[in-house]
Amino acid sequence: MTVLPHPRTGVLFESPVLPGTGWPGDPAVPETPVATTARKVAGLAAAAGDLADLDAMVSVCRACPRLVAWREEVAVTKRRSFITEPYWGRPITGWGAARPKILVLGLAPAAHGGNRTGRVFTGDRSGDQLFAALYRAGLVNQPTSVDAADGLDTNEIRVAAAVRCAPPANKPAPDERSTCEPWLTAEWQMIAPSVRVIVTLGAFGWEAALRLLANDLPGPGKPKFGHGVVVELPSGRQLLGCYHPSQQNMFTGRLTPAMLDDVFTDAARRAGLRG
Repeated sequence: MTVLPHPRTGVLFESPVLPGTGWPGDPAVPETPVATTARKVAGLAAAAGDLADLDAMVSVCRACPRLVAWREEVAVTKRRSFITEPYWGRPITGWGAARPKILVLGLAPAAHGGNRTGRVFTGDRSGDQLFAALYRAGLVNQPTSVDAADGLDTNEIRVAAAVRCAPPANKPAPDERSTCEPWLTAEWQMIAPSVRVIVTLGAFGWEAALRLLANDLPGPGKPKFGHGVVVELPSGRQLLGCYHPSQQNMFTGRLTPAMLDDVFTDAARRAGLRG
């Protein structure tokens, strides 16, 4: 097995990274329970005592054979531009505050982004756009998100993906989404008391949010996703829609930095973080 140095710390790691071997931010240890079936995901998620416990179990999950095979294949073969780096090659936990006022919810990690760096929306073009916008809105401490040891910090937001492993072609199968969902449900139950605003990135994140908020939706029918859509929830929370900051959306102009700024400035205002 080839070991390579982490690009910032220089510590040597295998790809995929073994739990408890010193990767920056790794929440797991070798003894962390591993979910290998959908039933075990549900059981472990329900039993998690806190976010640290939940994140540890998320980060070693092996319940979806296709996703496990893909994320680990990518971690071994790599992209040429990252050939000298170790790849995380494991599921990606939520990142950010334990008591956030804003939840940012996306689809899944990128094969050469979060699957490489070990942190959600980190090390890919989508993350570049997202964290730059969050910085401009005053929600994180720096405009870049490069690796899991780069000093990125926040005490106001949490960023999560509905599916925790990088899927082939960025398309998780319906059964994979369902298997993974208890992790997000458990995370939401832990952070919900402080959350005032949920920003979803793309229709997939929107649908995941609607399932989380099933008992907190206004009126009959299901709110439709759209960029800039705002849904006022009976609880007093607000659900905001945002196009996903994918390379294609940004390149074609379907989504622009100014449009991202509008959403996150509005989210910050609604959460009471800006005047």
